[in-house]
Amino acid sequence: MDKDEFLLKRIRELANLSYQRDIVTFTDFLNLNEQNMLVSLKLHQIGVEVKLFGGYEHAERQMAAFFPGGLGFSWDYPIDCLKIEPKALRFSEELGHRDYLGALLNLGVDRSVVGDILIKDKEAWFFCLHKMSDFFIENLIRVKHTTVLVSRVEQAEEIPEPEFEMTNGTCASVRLDALIGLAFQTSRSSMVSFIESGLVFVNGKLITSNGYEPKEGDIISVRGKGRFIYDGVSRQTKKGRLGVRIRKYV
Repeated sequence: MDKDEFLLKRIRELANLSYQRDIVTFTDFLNLNEQNMLVSLKLHQIGVEVKLFGGYEHAERQMAAFFPGGLGFSWDYPIDCLKIEPKALRFSEELGHRDYLGALLNLGVDRSVVGDILIKDKEAWFFCLHKMSDFFIENLIRVKHTTVLVSRVEQAEEIPEPEFEMTNGTCASVRLDALIGLAFQTSRSSMVSFIESGLVFVNGKLITSNGYEPKEGDIISVRGKGRFIYDGVSRQTKKGRLGVRIRKYV
């Protein structure tokens, strides 16, 4: 059984358990491709509702919750947010997403127990399964050469808002390949293989058509590249090209 088949089997088990016992069940964090696989199962047809959440609005990696229709009690996702900060700020390095993720995975955990990682200045916030919080707090002591402290975030207001890089440009039409090329400063043709290979998602839904036209406000994710928000058309040039606005997550 390959990884995808195992995931689908596990999802069905969790959905059936929720329905049979009238309880809420949860997956670990799912990447965009796994979320797309989940949606394709159409679990509502067996009487089970599904909601996705990653700890904050518009999270890329999200946890699925399964619950029977008409559930009579409230529940929370078993997600914690932890903050990583240098023990001595003056001696800390400039660290990126790959550095923080590498340090977490080097502790021997699976990628599925860690959600998104947000970085601001020389601090980082990451989401994880509640049951893993104490483990990370006790065992994550270094990121590259920087000694760090890890603490639990108690208030949602402490979590930084995502930061964006604004991009304005023109394209002949609002096609998916054109917007991706503009966002990542490369040619439209070079992005075709990403789309056709199943690496591009719009609002978490897999899109494999180069000519797909996103709508204003759509979140477009390209695995291995990043993600951005399409903010719509701002103008039309004398030559008929469309001026578009893009906000890329940084």
